[in-house]
This record gives sequence, structure tokens and C-alpha cells, in this order.
Amino acid sequence: MATPTLTASLNASTYSPGDQMTLTVSYADADTRPLTVTIVVTDAQGNSSAPVRVAAVIDPLTVTVTDDSGRAWSRMSDNGAVAVYRAVA
Repeated sequence: MATPTLTASLNASTYSPGDQMTLTVSYADADTRPLTVTIVVTDAQGNSSAPVRVAAVIDPLTVTVTDDSGRAWSRMSDNGAVAVYRAVA
């Protein structure tokens, strides 16, 4: 299994108490793979159902954000490659 990669940046390098902090995290994993399973049911007379598809991800990624002050970070968006979090300084 490949090791996930990430980069992260804050919208500023210094904050006053009460300022909004925005953290952008870009992440990837070379061996994360989407998978689609297609199922068809056929009876003894050869009649078949319409195909049904189910999606899954092999080796999914999870982003966790913490800091050493115990501040709560809220996820604002996450498209599977870039996640944006916010907290108050």
C-alpha cells in the first residue's frame, strides 16, 4: 500500500483572537481506487433483471485536523482531493 501524501496551508501566518482561520488541505493516495460492482439476476427461463450498480472505494482516505490548543476545526468542504477547514483563533 502506498503512503498518502498531503500539503496544508493556512490563510495567514498570524492571527488576533477571534480571527477566522482557514486551513486548506490537499491530499492523495496513489493506490486508492474506486470500484463499481454490477449485479444482474437471471432466472431459469433466461429472463434478466436490469443491472444494478454499487460503488465502493478501496483504501479510502480520512482527513483529521487537530491542533495543540484543542481548538475545534469545522470541515467546510471536501471533494476527495482538497478539504477546507475553519476555526476561530
